[in-house]
Amino acid sequence: MGQVTAFPPLQPPPTLDSKELLDRLRKGDEAAFDAIFRAWYPSLVRASESIVRSRAVAEEIVQDVMLELWKRRESLADNSSPQAYLFQSTRNRSLNHVRHARVEKQGEPFATRPESVDAIAHSHIVEDEMRAAMERAIDGLPERCREIFELSRIRGLKYLEIAAMLGISVKTVEAQMGKALRILREELSPWLR
Repeated sequence: MGQVTAFPPLQPPPTLDSKELLDRLRKGDEAAFDAIFRAWYPSLVRASESIVRSRAVAEEIVQDVMLELWKRRESLADNSSPQAYLFQSTRNRSLNHVRHARVEKQGEPFATRPESVDAIAHSHIVEDEMRAAMERAIDGLPERCREIFELSRIRGLKYLEIAAMLGISVKTVEAQMGKALRILREELSPWLR
């Protein structure tokens, strides 16, 4: 099996010099553009790939550069070199791509989808409303009930410890806790569905 060359030659055809190619390109000669494309595309892709580290991205960058050359063909200076323009543009676009990718990567931890931001904001609002409702309900308990509830649920004391601390029986602590929980269940019923 013979070896097939995947890319055209790297230099423009010997019969065309850069000045002649540039003149023809500025006049909108598609054949001149095609000659430039075929001559420098492989070298430009390799140059870009050495910067962006991705063949597919490099090819996309070079195609964009070539398209830009075609769009700007009429404004190219008489003494400019298409090759110099192409290599400089390819280098700049490749570096911009790398910078952009770096910025994107650094911003990833902070990037969230809008619907997840809405869901998080909503859950914080609900949480705050529930906390406020709970505080109001606890504040609305009868004084002894509230005191026993706070000692049990907020400070984490056992019924026996509360009874000893307040000088009352464990049965009284149990009764007051039962009353507190009943009142809180009623007050917080909209949140408990």
